[in-house]
Amino acid sequence: MRQMSFMKCDLIHSIRERMPSLSKSQKAIAVYILEHYEKAAYMTAAKLGEYAGVSESTVVRFAIEMGFEGYPGMQEALRDVVRTCLTAVQRMEITNDRLGNHDVLDRVLEDDIERIRSTQEQIDRAQFAQAVDAICRAKSVYIAGVRATSSLASFLYFNCNLIFPDVKLIVTTSGNEMFEQMLHIGAGDVLIAISFPRYSKRVIDAARYASENGAHIVAVTDSVQSPLAEHADSVLTAKSDMVSFIDSLVAPLSLLNALVVSIVQKKQSELAPTFDRLERIWDAYEVYEKEDD
Repeated sequence: MRQMSFMKCDLIHSIRERMPSLSKSQKAIAVYILEHYEKAAYMTAAKLGEYAGVSESTVVRFAIEMGFEGYPGMQEALRDVVRTCLTAVQRMEITNDRLGNHDVLDRVLEDDIERIRSTQEQIDRAQFAQAVDAICRAKSVYIAGVRATSSLASFLYFNCNLIFPDVKLIVTTSGNEMFEQMLHIGAGDVLIAISFPRYSKRVIDAARYASENGAHIVAVTDSVQSPLAEHADSVLTAKSDMVSFIDSLVAPLSLLNALVVSIVQKKQSELAPTFDRLERIWDAYEVYEKEDD
């Protein structure tokens, strides 16, 4: 699914460019968004209309005028702006406004449940099946994720390493080091590249390099408009949204869990002897604590 990437901040630029041609009511909406886009991203159409001094239907027509099918599309684009363009301090301030007097634990858990539900509803199952097939056929599996997503990459590496004979976790603090670890990647190999806003340039570069060398790229990211998707053959999307200065990676982790389970199911007959051997090794070397009889 190689396609042109979409710069999230272009929406703000587009609103500014089109300001002279907008009606008075539409200008009121545009001005509010430009001045408070971080708040508008989490408002309903009715609430945005209230703050801009216009009707809810005018807000919906404004979204259509900006090229979206409706208000939800524009709202999601605004949230992408928030995820990709704001500083950590700004994100923290917005989260405090959103939470208000709500119980933080309940609100965060409820939001994570909704992200998993949304991921389940929106993921392209054909792309998921294609990714599973490609990984199962791969000569070598490479996994790349840095900064916050390095925990996701490590989780996936730990499990894939029990399944496949040749799995490489790209661990890097520099671009040169990353390419050295991917020196032999090529046709028949798979790179699973993981990146969410704000997108890592190193992971995108890794995907580009691996793609140019003939590998199959599985992108695990937040949308098909992600810059990582431009270099991918299979795009697996999961909902990620900001929780204070950090991002929630609960839905992406659940997606990777499903990916591992699907791979194991597909290779079940081959893996039975491997897991039997593992159990014997774990038992012999007392890897896990045993309960007293």
